[in-house]
Amino acid sequence: MHVVVNAAMSADGKLSSRQREQIAISGADDFDRVDDLRVESDAIVVGVGTVLADDPSLTADDGANPVRVVADSRARTPLDAGVLDDRADTLVFVAESAPNRNVRALREAGADVVVAGNGRVALGQAFSELESRGTKRVMVEGGGELIFSLFDGGLVDELRLYVGSLVIGGRDAPTLADGDGFVERKSFPDLDLDSVERVDDGVLLRYLVP
Repeated sequence: MHVVVNAAMSADGKLSSRQREQIAISGADDFDRVDDLRVESDAIVVGVGTVLADDPSLTADDGANPVRVVADSRARTPLDAGVLDDRADTLVFVAESAPNRNVRALREAGADVVVAGNGRVALGQAFSELESRGTKRVMVEGGGELIFSLFDGGLVDELRLYVGSLVIGGRDAPTLADGDGFVERKSFPDLDLDSVERVDDGVLLRYLVP
């Protein structure tokens, strides 16, 4: 299974403002690129923080929609969230400790809810479940906590990063890889720069993870 992390950040490395509001960092050409990447994928994965902050639908404008996947340890996905509409199938990974009433409500709303992990979603187990279901290509759209955890778990094969021509700032603004962070140089995930392309008024970087 091939896992692609796709993200857009400002020139100072922020995904959004400190208020965690959605900001248009790229433009029309990059939006089309992202849409094509969604169509090419079997599943789109986000963390519940992205669902709560942005309420994305995770669907493609043109072409077949992939399965939408939410890593949601405590089953906090709102029942009226865009990812629970009828435009595509939705799989929600929860932890064993998730409240039963929340899990039941998500299932009644049409989600396929799968337990993976105890106190929080075990991403390795969750991705193994995706692979067992025939998933070949996964697109990860954020947020920073999920992306860090995926790099920490050695689950990323490719990073496609759009860097926009703006500065957002803020010590509390989310970055590409939040979470605890890596400390020792030997633990930093290495990347191989595969290509650089100007898109809209920014730069698209494509990295492979060796």
